[in-house]
Amino acid sequence: MRREVVRRGIARKLGEWHGALPIESTPPVDGVENPDEERQLHALATKASPRSRKVISTAPGKVIPNLWTVMQKWIFALPTRTEVEKARKDELQQELERIVLEFGNFPGLGDHGLVFGHCDLLSGNVIIRPSQPADPADVAPVSFIDYEYATPVPAAFDIANHFAEWGGFDCDYNVLPTRSQRRAFIADYLDSYCSFMNDEPHPTSELPSLQRQLFDAVDHFRGIPGFYWGIWALIQATISQIDFDYASYAEVRLGEYRDWRAEEGGSRESSGKEMPLRERRWAEE
Repeated sequence: MRREVVRRGIARKLGEWHGALPIESTPPVDGVENPDEERQLHALATKASPRSRKVISTAPGKVIPNLWTVMQKWIFALPTRTEVEKARKDELQQELERIVLEFGNFPGLGDHGLVFGHCDLLSGNVIIRPSQPADPADVAPVSFIDYEYATPVPAAFDIANHFAEWGGFDCDYNVLPTRSQRRAFIADYLDSYCSFMNDEPHPTSELPSLQRQLFDAVDHFRGIPGFYWGIWALIQATISQIDFDYASYAEVRLGEYRDWRAEEGGSRESSGKEMPLRERRWAEE
């Protein structure tokens, strides 16, 4: 994924995804298409269990499901057999609520700040197709597979999540994209997004401003994929039959989230601790 031609292919395909694929909202109520959103959510919540009502109300005003409701459902699925597990679940619940307050209405591309995200763009889910005569030589033709985690998300999350996957399952932070690599990716992504989006395309003159805004947004979201996959791995550690140390993987990914919090909040610097490798790599030009 780090080869330039492949990187450009992924960026342009992801821009196409986000620009062209529609977001499906909650289902019709009483057989009426596109009812008033507030009435719709009220009808769903009235029929739902207390736990489902909590999921529905995770991020008010957003289509359901979405990134935030998915993480809420995952937290509900965490084991609580021991006091340690209960305490961890409570801690993660508090963190999710904190994240939603900060990011739930974060301005961005798409419908109400959401696009239809892939959410799992690791190398194994990117297929490089044979080139055709009409294909540009400097952009690899790619397709995405495995839509298991696809859901409406902020575009900045889907991009930040893809960048995290450059390190693979080993979480090799030495190969994460630098600032210049991220800028190049975002430039290709937005060029494609604006050509495929369902609404009126942005004027070319707006692209430099959009690139700066999205670059900053992706930077701001860089810790959220660690939280997302950390919760997922805690569940897998209890149910998966795959020979993989999900428990340790969860600690690594949640550690990324904590390191990001410490860097963003300034507590790492004020404590005199060394900047973690992932944060150092992310800051490299």
